[in-house]
Amino acid sequence: MRITGGNLKGRNISAPADLPVRPTTDFAKVALFNILNNQIDWEETVAFDLFSGTGSIAYEMASRDCKNIISVEQNSKSNAFIKKTIEKLNLENTIKAINMDVFSFLKQSNFSCNLVFADPPFDSDFYHKLPAEIFNCTMVQENAIVIIEHPAEINFTGFPQFIEKRTYGKVNFSFFKK
Repeated sequence: MRITGGNLKGRNISAPADLPVRPTTDFAKVALFNILNNQIDWEETVAFDLFSGTGSIAYEMASRDCKNIISVEQNSKSNAFIKKTIEKLNLENTIKAINMDVFSFLKQSNFSCNLVFADPPFDSDFYHKLPAEIFNCTMVQENAIVIIEHPAEINFTGFPQFIEKRTYGKVNFSFFKK
């Protein structure tokens, strides 16, 4: 796994093999950030990386000058790896790693954001409720961009804030706007 763009481009991130994660492919990350680079000002963005896994998306955001990122990961081993990597990359003032269930975080956090990336485990049974949970959260600002990475069989087209779906190999991103 490597950082694909920005001032940390090319930095390799070696996650332990025993982490229960499925990192977003470099190919998909490059495509995703090409889209986002044309839609947002990274220096003005406050972002949530939900179900953060290895923290790969948070590092990509930080590498592009996003100054305020909240990484939320329930698995304590994954969260410890994210914290260690934040320190290694010298991003302690940029990324805050929170070890917590995402749905609990959305209900009780006092942070506010304008970009949300969520990449739950593909075997999750809560995909159908995830967009509503995110959009019902008072922390997600008006006009916020929300991206959910999901398996091919998940279909969000009936959701009111759904904009489009993009597919890159086996990676699917659905885009929403509040």
